[in-house]
Amino acid sequence: MNASETVLRACELLRAFSEPGDILRVQDLADRTRLPKATASRLLLTLEAAGFVERVPKLGYRSLIRIQSRRRLRIGYASQTEDSLFAHEVTESVRRAATALDVELIVYDNRYDPALTRGNAERMIEERVDVAIDFQTFENVAQALASQFQQARIPLISVDLPTPGATYFGADNYAAGRIAGRALGRWAQTNWRGDFGQVILIGLPAGGPLLQARMTGALAGLEEVIGQVDERRVFHLDGANTFDGGFEAVRRHQKGKRNERVLVLAMNDPNALGALEAFRRGGQLERCAVAGQGATLDARSELRRRKTQLIGSVAYFPERYGEALLRLALGLLKKLPLPPALYTKHRLVTSANVDRLYPKDPRVG
Repeated sequence: MNASETVLRACELLRAFSEPGDILRVQDLADRTRLPKATASRLLLTLEAAGFVERVPKLGYRSLIRIQSRRRLRIGYASQTEDSLFAHEVTESVRRAATALDVELIVYDNRYDPALTRGNAERMIEERVDVAIDFQTFENVAQALASQFQQARIPLISVDLPTPGATYFGADNYAAGRIAGRALGRWAQTNWRGDFGQVILIGLPAGGPLLQARMTGALAGLEEVIGQVDERRVFHLDGANTFDGGFEAVRRHQKGKRNERVLVLAMNDPNALGALEAFRRGGQLERCAVAGQGATLDARSELRRRKTQLIGSVAYFPERYGEALLRLALGLLKKLPLPPALYTKHRLVTSANVDRLYPKDPRVG
């Protein structure tokens, strides 16, 4: 291969990075340029040494050459609410990923408000974003939003609330609930010998049946371990997805109740911590055992208490959402074959493993 052919093939490799922020494997680049993989690999090493591309560990190569005529991708991201630790971690991870991929990110805050959620969707459409990522909670809003984005021909990714017509990314709600239910059942058998009076499920009816699958899975997991629970002993509460909602729901439910042991399975950590506070203020903390979802910093701090009745929380690792969401967005734009749903990894975080899984957490007290 003479010098001019080498330059032309190197240029072909650089042109193969079709979108800003593309990270491509050697095989991807070889396929796009129809070069032998060995040739592509050798040229990439030369381009890297010249500062035209950079290697991204475990992922591939990214071009450092900017083509001025190429418009930066614009992605709209609507957060569930920045008052939530979990949602805030997701937002920050999306910001980091957008910076790394050189994507223009337009951020909105839905603030757990259906009207504001609809308004944010309209603003994303007006802004003509290339892809919309919507993290919201209300089933009665979801289908209308999906229809609006479809009409505007803007690909939509829904986060943690499966939405027909959108590509889903987030928890496998039934599986995550089942993990918590099984853990709570094992705890009850070990510590109470299976002796309890009631089961409280703190859910979010406004999220609809697909989100409520988290609670269906939680009860199923519990019953796998302890056997079927009489439905008269199972109580479904609406925790409004917040600490205050969980606290008030449990406080009202427990008012006047006899002093019996209670197992609590919560939709998320704010609900779980709110329930714990209700039992704590009622002087019945040792009569409850609670399992949460999300493994947020507040929940991890609770797990580090010397005596806590939070037996565990299922981690979704929101700090990792950003890269996966942006990769999914780029895949949709390239019309790559993608599954309709992609799930996060789940792991039960307990007092026994919280320090090992989250060694960098700030210590309080």
